Amino acid sequence: MIPEIKITDFDYLLPEDRIAKYPLPRRDMSKLLKYSDGNVSEHAFRDIVDFIPEHSIMVFNDTKVVPARLHFRRATGAHIEIFCLEPVQPAEYNLIFARTDRCRWKCIVGNIKRWKSDVLTLYNPENAEDVSKMNLRAEMVGREQETATVEFSWDGGLPFSKVLEICGSVPIPPYLNRESESIDTERYQTLYAKFRGSVAAPTAGLHFAETELDAIRGKGVDMETVCLHVGAGTFLPVKSDLISGHRMHREPFIVRKAFLNDLISSDRPLTAVGTTSVRTLESLFYVGVKCIEEGQPSDIGQWMPYEREYPYSTKEALGAIVDYLDAAGLEELSVGTRIIIVPGFRFRLTDILVTNFHQPQSTLLLLVSAFVGGDWRKIYDFALSHGFRFLSYGDSSILFRVG
Repeated sequence: MIPEIKITDFDYLLPEDRIAKYPLPRRDMSKLLKYSDGNVSEHAFRDIVDFIPEHSIMVFNDTKVVPARLHFRRATGAHIEIFCLEPVQPAEYNLIFARTDRCRWKCIVGNIKRWKSDVLTLYNPENAEDVSKMNLRAEMVGREQETATVEFSWDGGLPFSKVLEICGSVPIPPYLNRESESIDTERYQTLYAKFRGSVAAPTAGLHFAETELDAIRGKGVDMETVCLHVGAGTFLPVKSDLISGHRMHREPFIVRKAFLNDLISSDRPLTAVGTTSVRTLESLFYVGVKCIEEGQPSDIGQWMPYEREYPYSTKEALGAIVDYLDAAGLEELSVGTRIIIVPGFRFRLTDILVTNFHQPQSTLLLLVSAFVGGDWRKIYDFALSHGFRFLSYGDSSILFRVG
C-alpha cells in the first residue's frame, strides 16, 4: 500500500547561516553526529574510524561529477543556461563521453522561453582560444514537460568528456546561492570518484580523506564500491501535500557480480556511505524479485517496495541476480531505480548510514526518518542546537538503524 505521508510533518527551520556555502579547509575537519540506540552525541569526523565495526563491509558510491552546466548565447544576445542531465544518443555514459563530433542529452534549460529554433553558440566572454576553436553549438531537438533534448556539436575532434572539461562548470547545488568557483572543481568530488555521470555529488563521501580511508582498511573492513549516477532530481522539492503525489526521478546504477557474491556469502554489518549507496543497495532486493518472477532485471518503480509482501529472502533475491548474470555472461548488473524510501520501508541490507544533514521536506529527510525509526527530529534538533553545518558542504552523521 502506498504510504500516505504528509510532507509538512518533515519540516524544520533551517536558518540561512547554517547552510555551509563552502567546504572547510580540509575534508575531515567536519563534525560528526552519532545516533545509536536513541542516543545522540557529537564527535569529530575523524572519530568515524572508531565507529565502523571491524571486518565489516563499507559501501561507497564511486560516481564522478561532470562539469555539466554550460552557458550559451543567442544571436540576439540572450543568455541560455543548459544543464546536462542524462545521455540520449548514445544512451550510455561511456559512449557519449567518447563522441568526437555530436551527441544528444536530456537537459534542463534556463531561460527556455527565449530559445526558439536557432542554434546557440557557447558564451565565451574572454575569447579563450581553445573554446573558440571548438565552436561548441547547441540545438533543441525535442521538448518535454520539464526538460529538453539538446544536440551538441563541435569542431576539432575532442571527446565530449574533454569538451565539458573545457567549456562546462561544476553544477553545485542551487541552495548554495552562488556560482561555482575553482575550489568546487576539487572539493565537490570525492577522493574515490571514478566513473563520470553525476550532476550532483554523493556528498556523504566528501568528508573522507586518505587518513580515514587507510585507517578503516586497517580495521579489516572490506571497502566496496557501487556506482549510482546522481541526477538533478535529488534537488527537486516535494510540491505535493502527500508524498504519494511526488514523482521520483530515475537514476542508473551498476553493481559488480563479485560484490553480489560477497553479500550472499556474508552476514557482516554493512555501512552505506550516503543515501545514494542506500538507494542502490536496497534496490537490489527488488531487482532480484524481478529476476525471480520475470526472468530478468529491469528498472525498479517508485512504489514497488510498498505494493505487497515478497516471500523471498534477501539472499534468494541476490542469488537470482547472480544466476541471471552468469547465464548472460555478464560481470556486472546495470539497471535503473526510482525507489523512494519513506517511513514504513523495510531495510534489507543497510545497517549503518553515513550521511549529511538534508533539506526540510525532502525525500532524503524521509529516508533518514525511515532509517532511524522516525527519530529524525531528535537528531536534527541536536544538530541545530550544537552548531552543526548543513547540506552538501556541511557536517556529517553516522546513524545506526532502528529495527
